[in-house]
Amino acid sequence: MSTYLINHLRIPGGVPNEAGLSYLEQVEATARPYGGKWLANGEPSVVEGAWQGLVVLMEFPDRAAADEWYNSAEYQAILPLRVNNAISDIVLIDSLPADYTVRGFAQQVRAAIQASGSAG
Repeated sequence: MSTYLINHLRIPGGVPNEAGLSYLEQVEATARPYGGKWLANGEPSVVEGAWQGLVVLMEFPDRAAADEWYNSAEYQAILPLRVNNAISDIVLIDSLPADYTVRGFAQQVRAAIQASGSAG
């Protein structure tokens, strides 16, 4: 099951400084051994709400690979280049099973609510 990394990235001044550029030049090589690949990177088209900055979307083969990459010595060595020169909100989220439906999820929630209400 794939795991996705989403980064809400804000770069002060809108243009990466030298340290930020150094990070960008090195980060891909740290993710490649863990199966990490970039799926999207850039300014989003905001259709609801507000979103200042960029979106980075990466895919890893699974949660273990994403965690191993993030915690790897190679990535940790360059991490300060990003965190000291940009603002990031980073989340990991796992893909859904092939048979997942939003309707099915709603039905599971309804069943759980009913079960908790009838248990008391």
